[in-house]
Parts: sequence; structure tokens; C-alpha cells
Amino acid sequence: MASRNPLGNLFGRSPIGPIQQHMKVANAAAQHLPTLFEAAAADDWERAKLVHKSITDAEKEADKLKRSVRRHLPKSLFLPVPRADLLGLVSIQDNVANTSKDVAGLVIGRYMRFPEEMQASLQKFVETCAATSQQALAAIQELDELLEVGFSGREVTRVEAMLKDLDKLERSTDKMAVALRAKLFKIEKDLPPVDVMFYYRVLTLLAAVADDAETVGDRLQILMAK
Repeated sequence: MASRNPLGNLFGRSPIGPIQQHMKVANAAAQHLPTLFEAAAADDWERAKLVHKSITDAEKEADKLKRSVRRHLPKSLFLPVPRADLLGLVSIQDNVANTSKDVAGLVIGRYMRFPEEMQASLQKFVETCAATSQQALAAIQELDELLEVGFSGREVTRVEAMLKDLDKLERSTDKMAVALRAKLFKIEKDLPPVDVMFYYRVLTLLAAVADDAETVGDRLQILMAK
């Protein structure tokens, strides 16, 4: 006969693992973006459509995990950090997947290929946005360790260093976005106006992927400070 232990049931499933898995899936959507833009630059729309599907699949999976965390995250006072803070973290993580899906939808929906003179710097920008998301995931993967040590000691110092690197990456994307908008401004008079409008929109959304990833780090830093 199975034993019934209320405390065992309470602590049997850590809420941290599902939160980390959610960020892993959200980040997967962002990691497909460089490949999407490579395919678009090559006018390989069959490949681009496959990448788009991978991004939308990751976003759907992230939504499922988000709902699961919201349903199953314990309401007990025994949580190591406030429940509301963990739910807020999941919502912010989810933005990484949502914004990546928005980018992919515009690229595929309009068969969007940026002007040739922007391609090299654009690709670097997209790769750095993806790297920012990857760094946010790396930091979140330390959350269980942080809880084990009570948000103190060497682990905190190590994660703080990771968050500094995350900030640097996000600032790099800001600079790249400004430079890309300046390039686009110089040539926009020679481009179809509607295309120009959507080019600017995609650049803004790509920067938002990096912003969302940095915000994940900011929320983790708040948890560490409590």
C-alpha cells in the first residue's frame, strides 16, 4: 500500500525544474532565428518554412509548460521564494518564445529578405540576439543551485558574473540595432515603403528578443536579492 505523506507530496516535485525546462524551450525558439535569416538571405523559402515551424512548435510547447507551471506550482508557504515571483519569471521567459514567433511570422508571411548591403550586419545582430537568450538560459539553469545554497556564497558570485555577461550582450544588440536602422535610413528612399515599414518592425522585434532575455536575468537578480 502506498504511503501517504503530505510533506513528501509537497516537496516531491520541485517547482524549479519545470521553470528551467520552460526557459530551455523558450530559448530554443530564439536559437532558430539565425538559421531563419540565413535561409531568407539565400531565398531558400522551403528551408525557411521548416525553421518557422520549429519556432512555432517551440512557442506552443513553451505555452503548454507555462500553463502547467501555473496550474501545479504549489501555493504552500514552504516555497523557497515567493510564488508570485516564480510565476512572474515564467511570464517573462515566455516573452522570448512569443517574440521569436512574431519575428518568424513576419519573415515568412512576407517572404522578407533584407537588402543585400544589410545582410552581414543583420546576421551578426540576429546571432547576438540568440546568444543573449542562450546566456539567460545558462543563468536560469543555476536557479536550483542558488536555492540549495540559500542565495549565498560562491554560486551567487558566479551567477552575478553570468548576468553581467548577459547585460553586455544585450547592450551589444542595442548598438547593432541602432547601426542597422541607420543603414536602412540611408537606403530606404530606394525601397518600397511598405517593405521599409516591416524592416523596421522586424529590427525592433529582434531587439525585443534580447531585451526579453535580459529581463529574465533582471528577474533572477531580484530573486537573488531577496
